[in-house]
Amino acid sequence: MAADAKNPRRILVVDDEWLLATWLAEALEDVGYLVQTASDGQEALDHVSSFRPDLVITDFMMPRLTGLELATAVRALSELGKTPIILVSGAQGAIGRERPDLFQAVLEKPYEIGALLDQVSLLCPD
Repeated sequence: MAADAKNPRRILVVDDEWLLATWLAEALEDVGYLVQTASDGQEALDHVSSFRPDLVITDFMMPRLTGLELATAVRALSELGKTPIILVSGAQGAIGRERPDLFQAVLEKPYEIGALLDQVSLLCPD
């Protein structure tokens, strides 16, 4: 599903719910992705240029920067402006679906891990 071990695809998981971020990171690592987590949008933005993710998966409601603000900031970075972003949200999915310029996929919490991994495979191919 993911790239080979020599050059794994990089995914940044952003969620202020530590347990959800850890669970998702482990599921992605189990299929071969290199994953970094961040607990809010500002932390993610602080690390995005050095980590250079191939894909960002973000929650919407977070302290410091929301998922919407994070996505807007990533789009403004010339070197990462085309990075696909998946929004996972319990309440703000409709907002994400109204912004296809920012989010390539939107999944409602709770989501099926298989559905999320399918989206990841589409947006972050080998």
